[in-house]
Amino acid sequence: MPDQSPPGRFDPLDPAWQPRVPIEGYPNTWRRNPRGALFRRPLTRSELTGPTDLSPRLRPGDNDLARLKPGRVALGQLIRVEGRVLDEGGRPVRGAIVELWQANAAGRYFHPIDQRDAPLDPDFVGNGRTLTDGDGRYAFFTIKPGAYPVPDSGRWWRPPHIHMSVLGPSSLSRLVTQMYFPGDPLNAHDRLLNSIGDARAREGLVSRQLHPADIPGEWLGFVHDLVLRGRHATPELD
Repeated sequence: MPDQSPPGRFDPLDPAWQPRVPIEGYPNTWRRNPRGALFRRPLTRSELTGPTDLSPRLRPGDNDLARLKPGRVALGQLIRVEGRVLDEGGRPVRGAIVELWQANAAGRYFHPIDQRDAPLDPDFVGNGRTLTDGDGRYAFFTIKPGAYPVPDSGRWWRPPHIHMSVLGPSSLSRLVTQMYFPGDPLNAHDRLLNSIGDARAREGLVSRQLHPADIPGEWLGFVHDLVLRGRHATPELD
């Protein structure tokens, strides 16, 4: 059987860069994380060879969450989220699919599980996807999500955040993480963000705001790079 261990050039995974789970007061982390050791499954030809082209899954406008249809704009602060997907050596990852999902401006998700009293926006569904270009760049047009209280948690609130996923170069390679907004006072109290022990790793989950003059139109701009593997990899955060 061939050796399935990662190549030696990858640095060992630093536990301080990963969330400590389960997280107190967040029941989902008890249900989503296994209690026992994982089974190591050898990769076969089907896992090693593809699919490698995920672009047929995309449709024009999938990266514009703010404008559901012409003339229908979501409620809230319009923002543009952009960045690059990079590998462990800082090289751009071309043709990767970046997915995004989030709450609306009132902090409510367009999902049947979310039954809070906060209003739904009929012009905001809250999910989209896009493909990185030749320089590994991606961009989304959306609205800044609102904060919300975590149910059955002892009264703590999640700060505004965006869930992100990177697929590529195949559907079997996936990073799931979250993006936070700089300067939000709730960041210091978020139990998910602070479940990551290393301060530099936490900083890697906080976006950088652009000067308003650098973004045309009525958008505020935020930059958030996603790094796959290596010493400076973006932490996983479900």
